[in-house]
Amino acid sequence: MDILSGRGLVMTYGTTHALDGVDVTVRAGESVAVMGPSGSGKTTLLHVLAGIVRPTSGTVSLSGADLVAMSDAQRTRLRRSDFGFVFQAGQLLPELPAEENAALPLMLGGQPRAAATARARELLGRLGLAGMERRRPGELSGGQAQRVAIARALVGRPEVVFADEPTGALDQATGREVLDLLTSVARENGAALVVVTHDAGVARWCDRTLAMRDGRVVDEFTAPVGVAR
Repeated sequence: MDILSGRGLVMTYGTTHALDGVDVTVRAGESVAVMGPSGSGKTTLLHVLAGIVRPTSGTVSLSGADLVAMSDAQRTRLRRSDFGFVFQAGQLLPELPAEENAALPLMLGGQPRAAATARARELLGRLGLAGMERRRPGELSGGQAQRVAIARALVGRPEVVFADEPTGALDQATGREVLDLLTSVARENGAALVVVTHDAGVARWCDRTLAMRDGRVVDEFTAPVGVAR
């Protein structure tokens, strides 16, 4: 079942077409990599699909709801409740311990702190961070901090998780560990996953890859069964 779709997506900045008529669908529980060089439009596509920006033209729908027609406030609430985000640098709040960083979307949504942090601790344990719940980002390694960011993205049981170059700041071995956790835990939580990357090695962790160039999807392929990752 398609959970997220974009149709005829165009995004222009002056005379530049960051997106030039993109169609994309993401099925429930599916992981999709959007791959391309810098300037290909992949991050713009993520921002449009996530309702961060409105496209110049085209439609975006989540489970039938029209994101383009929503007000800014409605899209902000939807991003908090239905979407999760993992960024290259993690973007954790340095003054908060891991469990509160991970629980932040729930607390911003009005959930009591005790219940929110209990859910966060459950995810942190699944991600190999049991015993580190009270450590602040400065007391964590890069890979550990990115695991906290994954917990934060999944804590609200979102329908879709968006990851923008999630291993770009990590060494290769740590990056593999993070990708393994991101894809497996998202799948276990029933979330679709959209990963933006310029790295074919990262794309191989996903079920399907869209290759972009000059604001267009120029190729699409499915990961072979049993491919070495």
